[in-house]
Order: sequence, then C-alpha cells, then structure tokens
Amino acid sequence: MKYQKLAEDIASRVGGSKNIISLVHCATRLRFKLKDNAKADAEGLKANPDVIMVVESGGQFQVVIGNHVSDVFRAVLSVANISEEASTSAENVGEKSSLFNRFIDIISAIFTPFLGVMAGCGIMKGLLALAVACNWLDSESGTYTIWYAASDALFYFFPIALGYTAGKKFGGNPFITMAIGGALVHPLIMGALKLEDTGGGAEHFLGIPVTFINYSTSVIPIIFAAWMSCWLEKWSNRWFPDAVKNFFTPCVCISITVPFTFLLIGPAATWLSQGLAHSYQYFYSVAPWLAGGIMGAIWQVCVIFGLHWGLVPLMINNITVFGSDSMVPLLLPAVMGQVGAALGVFLRSRDTRLKSLAGSSVTAGIFGITEPAVYGVTLPLRRPFIFGCIAGAIGGATVGLFDTRVYSFGLINVFTLAQVIPPQGVNWTVWGAAIGTALSLIISCMLTIIAGMPRGESTKTASADKAAEADNKPQACIIPEPMDYYVLAPMSGKIVPLDEVPDPTFASGLLGQGCGIVPSEGKVFAPFAAEVASLFKTKHAIGLQSDDDVELLIHVGIDTVKLDGQHFTAHVQPGDRVQAGDLLVEFDIPAIRAAGYDLSTPIVISNHEDFSAVTSASAGHIDAGQLMISIKKQ
Repeated sequence: MKYQKLAEDIASRVGGSKNIISLVHCATRLRFKLKDNAKADAEGLKANPDVIMVVESGGQFQVVIGNHVSDVFRAVLSVANISEEASTSAENVGEKSSLFNRFIDIISAIFTPFLGVMAGCGIMKGLLALAVACNWLDSESGTYTIWYAASDALFYFFPIALGYTAGKKFGGNPFITMAIGGALVHPLIMGALKLEDTGGGAEHFLGIPVTFINYSTSVIPIIFAAWMSCWLEKWSNRWFPDAVKNFFTPCVCISITVPFTFLLIGPAATWLSQGLAHSYQYFYSVAPWLAGGIMGAIWQVCVIFGLHWGLVPLMINNITVFGSDSMVPLLLPAVMGQVGAALGVFLRSRDTRLKSLAGSSVTAGIFGITEPAVYGVTLPLRRPFIFGCIAGAIGGATVGLFDTRVYSFGLINVFTLAQVIPPQGVNWTVWGAAIGTALSLIISCMLTIIAGMPRGESTKTASADKAAEADNKPQACIIPEPMDYYVLAPMSGKIVPLDEVPDPTFASGLLGQGCGIVPSEGKVFAPFAAEVASLFKTKHAIGLQSDDDVELLIHVGIDTVKLDGQHFTAHVQPGDRVQAGDLLVEFDIPAIRAAGYDLSTPIVISNHEDFSAVTSASAGHIDAGQLMISIKKQ
C-alpha cells in the first residue's frame, strides 16, 4: 500500500484505533474525533514530512495531508481496522465540546462527504452558464437540458443527500432520514405545491391545514428533521422487541417525522433560513465593500482553524432563498491572495525544496485547495501569509463594490468566475469578480517578491580571513566558492549527507539544510560567535543564533531524547554568549552506543529560507573548527 507507513504513523500518533471515535476527511484534511486528545502526539505528526500541519479545532483533531487525503484516509482505516461507518452521536459530541464546537463538528460532518461532488456540480453549472453566455449552447437544446440536469440534480435533491449524511452524524439509520428527505421533494408534494400556487385550495393532514413549501435545494429543514428522526429511532429501539424493531422502528420514524416536518419543522426552519438570509443581506447591503474587505482578510484564518464550515450552510441558504449568494465571490480573492503569495515565494526563492513546494501549492490553490500553500509556504514565512490576507481584503472590497454574486455553490476556486455569470448573461458584476481576483493575486505576489522573503544581515558569521587565520581551511568535500557566512564544524567525525541521516524528519530537510556528523569525540564546540537560543532539558540538542541571525540546530544522535539527559553534560545555559571554539556540551560516546542509540548528529541551518544558498560538506572526515557550511545571503 502506497501510504502504509504514513497511515501507520498517523494511527499510532492519534492514540491508536481505541482512541478513535470517528474519522472523516474533506478536501485536504483527516478529521478525527478522539476519545482523549491528550493521547495524540501532535508534535510528532507535524514532524512527519508527509503531514502539512495538525490543527485542533471545532472539537476535531485535524491532520492536514493535501490533495491525496482520500488515499491516506482509506489507508488509515485499513491500518487502524476501523469501519468507514464509524461515527458518534450528537450527545457524545456534546459531552466534551462547547456548543460552538458541536455546531462546527455537525456542519463539517454533514457536508464533508459530498463536498467534492458538490464542487464538481457547481463547476459544471458555471461552465454551462458560460457556454450559454458565449452562445456555444442553446438553453433550449437537448444537450443543455441533459447537462443541466446532471449538474443540478444534487442541489435539487439536497434533502435526500443531507438526510443521509445527517442521519449518520446523529447516530441513526441514514436510510430512514434519506427517505424523509425524499418525501420533502416527492413529485406528489411538488404537484400539491403547484396546485396550491394556482389557487387549487389548501391540503390537510388529519384535519390540520398544511402549507406546502418548496423544499428542493433546502438545507435547514432536513437537518432538523433528521435529528428528530434519530431521536425517535433510539426511543423506538428501546421499546420494540428485537424481533420486530428492524421494520417497526423505521415505520414509526417516517410516519411521525414526515408529517411533523410539513406541519411544524419545515415552516419553522424555512422561517429561520429566510431570517438568516435576510439578516446577512441587511448587513451586507450597508457596506458591501467593507464586508468584502473583512471576509477577504479573515477567510484564510478561519480555514486554518476549520471555522469556515460555520458559513457553508449560510452560503447555500442564500442561494436557496434568493437564488444567488454574495458571500462566495468575496472569498475568491482571499483564496487567490494566498496563491499569489505562494507564487511570489516560487519566483523569489532560490531554495530548491521551497521553490518546488511553492510551485505545487500554486497549482493546488488555483483549484481551491489552499492548505498546502498556507501551511507549507506562506504561514511558516509569516510575511507572505500577511500579504495574502491584505491582498484578499483589497480584492474582496473590490468584489463587494461590484455586488458580485454566484448562482450555484461549489468549491471556491478559479471556476467560481464562471459561476458568477447570471442567467441573463455577462454583466458588470462579473467583471468585478475578475478584477478583484486579479488584484488580489497580483498584489500579494508583488508584495511577497519585494518584501516577503527575510534578508540576512550584512555582516558575516565568520569571515574567510578569520577562518584562514585559524587554519580552518575547507576540505575537498566543500566547494570553496565565495560566500557571505561560514559555519565551522562543531565536532570531529565523519561527514554524512543530510539525506542519509537515519531520521526521516531531518533527512527530508523539513527542519533545515545542512549535513550530519558521526562523531569521533564526545564534545560539541561553538561553530561561531552566538547566543545560546535553546538547550533541551535532555541536553542532547542545542540551538544557536549568530550575530548575523543564522540559526543553527545541533542534535546529538537519533532518538537520544529518550535518554533523558543521561550521558550528556552541558557547559552552557540558554541566553549565554559563546565564541567560536567554546565547549558547549560533552557526551559519552561508548555509553550512548551501548544503550543502543545511533550517534549520527544532524547539524542544520533552521532558517535556511532566509538565505539564497546553503553549501555543506558532503563526504570525508572533518575536525572540529574546520569549515563545514557556507551560506550566501539573499
């Protein structure tokens, strides 16, 4: 299995299958519901090079994987030996979660399973609108009719799809709640609605007048109806004998919930949905440009914490009530702001790994998947993320000024530009979306190129002249090209290329660029004048920051943290000033090897992205104090 090792690492670090209550996935994330989040090793997962980020939000333990999340999802299910049907009831969610977290958890669980299909249908509807606007298709043709039916079916029969996922989330039989959703859009009901609209008279249920409402494309009524059905199901299962409950329980749920939905839940939920839609529209109409600026600025922050799910029902509800939504277009510049920032990093950076990551993130971001760009590129560099948010605010304000709307729902990406085309054809609001999106992408890209990549200071870590005076000439394994900063070997031993260090996190370059040394002497010396930025309590790892802001991490051995400080002696403390050649740490090589630990020592420049090139020794023996790493500033 391609993702076997990754799945095993994830399953073990979330506490094993016994700690997993449920697992679902969205476009880029595995979303765990765990019995005890304290048993999960978030830091260990973050250290895995195949994991983009770990986020705890909305009562969920979220592991950000990327575009191949569905494959990893299936691998984790297989490794953990849990069923895809695993779920938890709403009551169980409430035991350990706040009301807001419960809301986010319910919404994400209900909409996540068909998010990809919903995005695909939305794109198809947008492309059809574009084809009609460009006179490529006749809206009366059979070709258009078939493609429109294909793109619109999921939205028209939303109560059925939502009935299934809501039933699963609330811990009931999803086929019962799906049947209830089907009743809301049954042809007889739609026929009765048309008859009522043409003055055919009101219908009654057991003498009670029924006001028929068009529930196709609706969201809120079926969610409330599904919750009631699941509650009835649990109650019925307690009362009916095992021999008959398999068919009497569904009968009770359907026969009670469906009429109750038409009589009370449906009208009340419809009133609520219209109230939400009109409330949003009121605040939006006060200052559309301000709403656009705010949403464009904060949307990606909401995505980081998974809070964006709380707005998804409101967007769909707006389309149901008004036939269009003004929120989705405001968010497109926010997405493209991060894409532009990642593009700026791609164009500006000379680091091969960062350049490759930024390039792939741009491609994913164009199609609406921004997590790789945010977690892997812009957020770690900080300034590009901020520039992306600023550009998103400017673009969102522009879109708001044009009062642009979408007429179908889908994943927010480049195809959203097709979804903003109104039924009557292209108009000035469409250009608002295009201008705002372009502004966001261009501004964030230019800001990142100009000021998004931190620069090193003008002074050198150790000059070539001083290195020569100390007889620290580079060995043949180092290319002696002119550089700006130099790092001396902190210990004596055999040079090991970083990608051969037996630790996947260091070997991947995730923690920085540099090399490794298999020590021949148990002493660590300062490689340059610096401040001791950090010293692990186990004394096996030390971080230094030079006067030129070069950040160096020296990690003695692999997994030696488990020794809990045994066989290590520190001669400095955090905050101490040291000069090149000062003794920092001593360690007992024979004792550590006897304990079964590999002494391969990664030595990396942890802020390598601040520099244009890091050249390391790659072979042979090196003595402490000899030139080991050369650095070129931006």
